[in-house]
Amino acid sequence: MSRTRSDPRSSAPLLRLVGVLAAAASVALLSGCASSAAAPTGSGAVAGGSSTISIVASTDVYGDIAAQIGGAAVTVTSIITDPSKDPHEFTADAQNQLAVSKADIVVENGGGYDDFLDAMVASARNPDVVVLNAAAISGKDQQPANGSFNEHLWYDIPTISKLADELVVRMTALAPADSATFSANATEFSQKLAALEATEVQLKGSYAGTLVAITEPVPLYMLDAIGLVNVTPEKFSAAVEGGTDAAPDVVAETEALFTTGGVKLFVYNSQTVGPQTDAVRASAIAAGASTVPVTETLPVGSTYAGWMADTLAALSTALAR
Repeated sequence: MSRTRSDPRSSAPLLRLVGVLAAAASVALLSGCASSAAAPTGSGAVAGGSSTISIVASTDVYGDIAAQIGGAAVTVTSIITDPSKDPHEFTADAQNQLAVSKADIVVENGGGYDDFLDAMVASARNPDVVVLNAAAISGKDQQPANGSFNEHLWYDIPTISKLADELVVRMTALAPADSATFSANATEFSQKLAALEATEVQLKGSYAGTLVAITEPVPLYMLDAIGLVNVTPEKFSAAVEGGTDAAPDVVAETEALFTTGGVKLFVYNSQTVGPQTDAVRASAIAAGASTVPVTETLPVGSTYAGWMADTLAALSTALAR
């Protein structure tokens, strides 16, 4: 493996943690579930006679979005909240399975990013659960750009807007008495998304056509929205994303982007690091290029909109250098 997944709250790399999926018979014996947010004060009638809508999200990114819209009328369980856990390789445990078996709504990224959740839904024996798949909602998985689908959809603001709209519809159907709350929360959330898109448009007006290099395609939707041009060798970013070593000549080609290729901005996933990504980042810094870290999970204490705003602010500062 050429990389390790590290927690942005610590400079020390963390080993990827892998849960063990317990037998279905043991699920019935459990009463706990993963961390959840939002007070149980909703008045809607939902599956199982609960007074609140129970939502399970594959990651804290989608969990936060659901909580922002549902407010006190929902309880949200985010399965992956630890940056050291890779959704591509994650295996759920019995507590996660129990949460899915009781969920009214499941929110997943899709596109191969969090397939573990599909397996959990299939074995949950919960026929009434509503599954919201961001990739399917976006429509981007039907016509992937350049023959490959970038599954990191939370960096695509229009997709998140579509997901928010779908959440309102589904929540309202489950708890019509709380429809005004959902609508008001969604309006506030949409205003934040509109502000993010306005920032992207502003940056595009100033920096469209600027060359950029990346470690992997995590931030590409946002970079594309700003009009930046990714010139990273595909073999390098594919190797990083796949957790393998790129060939030495590919690494050298990537490093040369900053010395002879005119690239002044390097955007890297700070949660997946290794000797090769560190070497490329060092080359970028030595050549005077700006570097911007991005992550796949929420920073501590952040909301989705705040996180995206901070990322855009970092890009703006870097581009202005």
